[in-house]
Amino acid sequence: MRALRFILMTLLVGSLLTATAYGAGSAVRRLEAGGERPSSAAPSPAPTPGAADPSSRPTPTPEPSPESPREKPEKPAEPEPVLEPGDRGVQVRELQHRLFQIAWFGETTTGRYDPATKDAVSGFQAKRGFRATGVVDRRTWRRLASMTRPPTRDEKFNVLRPGPALFQRGASGEGIRAVQARLKQIAWYFGDVTGTYDAATVESVRGFQAKRRIPVTGDIDQRTMDRLLAMTSEPSRQEMYNVVPKPGALDPRCATGRAMCVDKSTNTLRWVVDGKVLSSFEVRFGSDELPTREGAFSVQRKSRDHVSSLYDTSMPFAMFFSGGQAVHYSPDFAANGYNGASHGCVNVRDYNGIAALFDQVSLGDTVIVYRS
Repeated sequence: MRALRFILMTLLVGSLLTATAYGAGSAVRRLEAGGERPSSAAPSPAPTPGAADPSSRPTPTPEPSPESPREKPEKPAEPEPVLEPGDRGVQVRELQHRLFQIAWFGETTTGRYDPATKDAVSGFQAKRGFRATGVVDRRTWRRLASMTRPPTRDEKFNVLRPGPALFQRGASGEGIRAVQARLKQIAWYFGDVTGTYDAATVESVRGFQAKRRIPVTGDIDQRTMDRLLAMTSEPSRQEMYNVVPKPGALDPRCATGRAMCVDKSTNTLRWVVDGKVLSSFEVRFGSDELPTREGAFSVQRKSRDHVSSLYDTSMPFAMFFSGGQAVHYSPDFAANGYNGASHGCVNVRDYNGIAALFDQVSLGDTVIVYRS
């Protein structure tokens, strides 16, 4: 009986060992073949904090990424233009006439948004504290429209009609004296100022009007008066009553030799040889920003048909005495009188007179600019 029990136990143990070996072999084969880990396998224990694991490097702590730069604010969109350089048409004519109404543009419209129009718009914008782009945006247009009136069709298309006469043939008085004196300043009226609107005055006014391309009537209307006022200065009592101004005293430095003696107090240039005045001219000087230098100089060079390289303007019969400053004929002085200034030169408006003086003056002759 014991022997039988021993045999049964031996068979049972052998069966268990055989089953165990078979299961282990199957598991190994599945692992080698890439199969999944048996579900009965226990998970690896978590590493103990602080324990070193020689088989793996510590995972580096990721550095914080730099803060992405702030996006630049978008540039505000440019205002949509109403009119801009290069445009043409009736609306450009309206723009130009509205600018004319507030003295930013000439009276004649062209319908072309050219550089002159752009400059006028830029000036208008800058005066109002706007950004001076030269482009008419809605803000610029609204401001301009609020300051002006809609032009008529005639105004937009340069159809000029004479206005009511302020002065005409047969009139007399102080107003006529002032008109004659102003016309005389710009060489449209000659002879004595009489205070009577006579035939000579009519012809002077007609010539002035034709030159400015305004209706030629011989009468003074508001348009003619505005043009005349813009080109001349307030006449003095001497001008209105034909009082010849007394010339200032000659500077002692003009008493000997050959000298152009230029008196800034009386706006005169006298050509003096050995103390004797041979000829005299009305002259104009530089502005406060570009004054004509005073002192003793000499003629350094002459240029009969000179054109300024700095200002691109004509300077006929130029006689240079101090750097770029010269005595020369000025078409602007001849046309506009003392309503303006030079860039520092001594302007002469008598063309024939300065032409003759140019031929008499030599290099090295003295130039004295002074105040009497």
